[in-house]
Amino acid sequence: MTERMRAVQQDEWGGPGTMRVAEVDRPEPVFGEVLVKVAAAGVNPVDTFTREGVAYNRVLSLPFVNGWDVAGVVERVGYGTTLFRPGDRVFGMPWFPREAGAYAEYVTAPARHFAAVPEELSLTEAAALPLAGLTAWQMLVDVAGVRPGDRVLVSGAAGGVGHLAVQLAKHFGAHVIGTARAEKHAFLAELGVDEAIDYTTTDLAGTVTDIDVAIQMFGGEAGLRALETLRPGGILVSGQAAWTPGMDRRAAELGVRASDFLVEPDHTGLVALADLVRKGRLKVHVEAELPLAEAVEAHRLVETGRTTGKIVLTVGERDDV
Repeated sequence: MTERMRAVQQDEWGGPGTMRVAEVDRPEPVFGEVLVKVAAAGVNPVDTFTREGVAYNRVLSLPFVNGWDVAGVVERVGYGTTLFRPGDRVFGMPWFPREAGAYAEYVTAPARHFAAVPEELSLTEAAALPLAGLTAWQMLVDVAGVRPGDRVLVSGAAGGVGHLAVQLAKHFGAHVIGTARAEKHAFLAELGVDEAIDYTTTDLAGTVTDIDVAIQMFGGEAGLRALETLRPGGILVSGQAAWTPGMDRRAAELGVRASDFLVEPDHTGLVALADLVRKGRLKVHVEAELPLAEAVEAHRLVETGRTTGKIVLTVGERDDV
């Protein structure tokens, strides 16, 4: 008989109210996979877009269990799996953009979609790191090739991706300019931002110049204007390119580069992030923890666009349906 588990499931695309706690079949690991007992699941803006049915519908279907950020303890391993053993603490962003089902008591995925949680992190903190951390790492390192002395612009610098991108850019020796509302500038200073810009009162393109690397988490006109901050040959890496029509054409006109971007599962990147945490070079900020049964409220908080760092769902005995 198939074992059951609790998960936050939705049977239709739509607003936060489409999510409900339900009993579903517990997954089983196959060759090369691990079964992870989930302790916490991070909540990201992409979760809200996906819930509404405006992202990745070509690879997702209903009923759907949301979430990709996950941290927990390995319960079982599939045949041939040597990277982890039962009892190991792991964190990861499995399967993205296919369904991972992180808002649940258990997940299964290939072992190398995870990495060991450093002792310096709680499982709640570890659940906040994978998607945002890998996004920042892959944008800065794999796409932009950030170097010491580069001038790096980070939009939404107090947010999930932004606050980690700031710390990574500083680690690599960059001069970092971050955008955020004025009330978050003290937080940016703690992260090491060299210059803080209030995007609600300042014309970014008219103020910031000679940028080597722009990490852009907003689309539309904001994305196009960010191109104007780049030096000739500089690069903008956009997590919202699909919502920035004309980005490539405008980049060509300005003599700069633009790259669309979608994060990928990445064991090597997770290991690198964990190493920086161990060395005290990277800290993940969790603004709020909510029980699994309050996933609706977690999505509402994320949708305000005012979150500092990350929101995390905790999974355990106290999460009553």
